[in-house]
Amino acid sequence: MTPLLTRTRTRAVETLSLDSAGTRNALSAALVRGLADALADCAGDPEVRAVVLTHTGGTFCAGADLRDPPPPGELVGLLRQIAELPKPVVARVTGHVRAGGLGLLAACDVAAASTAATFAFPEVRIGVAPAVISLPLVPRADPRALARYCLTGERFGPAEAVAAGLLTLAAPDVDEALVPVLDGLRRSCPQALAATKRLLTARVLETFDRDAADLTALSARLFASAHAREGMTAFLEGRDAAWVV
Repeated sequence: MTPLLTRTRTRAVETLSLDSAGTRNALSAALVRGLADALADCAGDPEVRAVVLTHTGGTFCAGADLRDPPPPGELVGLLRQIAELPKPVVARVTGHVRAGGLGLLAACDVAAASTAATFAFPEVRIGVAPAVISLPLVPRADPRALARYCLTGERFGPAEAVAAGLLTLAAPDVDEALVPVLDGLRRSCPQALAATKRLLTARVLETFDRDAADLTALSARLFASAHAREGMTAFLEGRDAAWVV
């Protein structure tokens, strides 16, 4: 088990906590692989009824780690693994979510956040696009909301995220709000849960089948571009990119 991830279990619910607060739980190659391994363990464990994906620190996930990014194909694989997992996956958020973190939320079956959470798609501001994470996002989220937030990179709150279909619910106490959700999962037949999840994720998986290769290639091209180098350098140096007017 990678030290970037911690695991606990309570009454058949496995909690996987992103635990790299020093990088704001950015999706490094190591974190993506560790999370994929943990999800595979949960998929094969008959004692696990559901998975909760959460975090330590004030950020759920800051998106791709710009210093150690995962190969686009591995991020695609992780998002698909969450959607295909034969156990429901519930995102629990109490902090900030950016870029690839929103891809994780979209891949989950239920996504809940505290009212202190914030969200943004900053890709356009660093010269790239939310290509890979669009695979679970586009089938599940409101297209008008995605157009606004993906094109502007502006920050928005949990109420807007619920309205956009990016969150299932938002509440001051996210753990209290999740009590009936987790109780319902514990009361449900595992085979029925798996079959129902397959019905509900069919459109998402069709999108992966159709578009994953093209979007992976697009992501690689954009990240290798001169615009991306300028955008990421500007971000790391804390300055505006050259195209800001």
